[in-house]
Amino acid sequence: MQLSSFEGLLGYRFRDPALLLQALTHRSYVSDHEGEGVRHNEALEFLGDAVLGFLVSSFVFERFPECSEGELSKIKAHLVSAANLHRLAGQIRLGDFVRLSRGEEKTGGRFKRAILADTCEAVIGALFLDGGTEAASAFVLRQAEDFMRSLDVRQIILGDFKSALQERLHSLGRPQPAYRVVAETGPDHRKTFVVQVRLRDEVIAEASGATKKEAQQAAARIALESLQTPQCGAGDAPDEEQRPPERAASDP
Repeated sequence: MQLSSFEGLLGYRFRDPALLLQALTHRSYVSDHEGEGVRHNEALEFLGDAVLGFLVSSFVFERFPECSEGELSKIKAHLVSAANLHRLAGQIRLGDFVRLSRGEEKTGGRFKRAILADTCEAVIGALFLDGGTEAASAFVLRQAEDFMRSLDVRQIILGDFKSALQERLHSLGRPQPAYRVVAETGPDHRKTFVVQVRLRDEVIAEASGATKKEAQQAAARIALESLQTPQCGAGDAPDEEQRPPERAASDP
């Protein structure tokens, strides 16, 4: 195994290469090499999980100072999710370097999300032990910045726009929304649905989508924006009901 190649992908050269080798060693590999003093990566995975959580928490706290605790937790959970760790593993070609048993290799272990996500955490733990917070932070925060470029933070926070709209309207003392399909276009295998969001007889938003559910979510999102739902990381705009009256112009 060419550890130097993997170090190049990490952007860090280990003072103790044995740490990196352990981080790349799955438990199954140890079973195939009993009596050889090989150590698997599960303890490093435990450490890496804690280090990753701390560093990402610090990152989102500084990046989104206007967010609530709950909103910060949602962003953090997304960034440290197994799906994103798997994505990161692909970027650094982790599957090419992880050490597996022959049996795990045959069953596609190099492509299994759980194995790659866990190994990714182990590598972060090894970076922390070898180079301290600075080395782990440089790697983790560089990846977090990359992920943020393609991240829809608003969607992560709100998640289900229909539920978010319902909660928002309830907080404003407004009636609950109703969704109505007002048009269907295109062939059966490729329809487009147009949905309106109504408050009693008032249409507050309209949107289209490839499914009724998609159109409803899109319309709910537009309705939220029309209600000036505060965006994380930006100043909260006052609602129409909360705006102070404009001052009368002074007499000349």
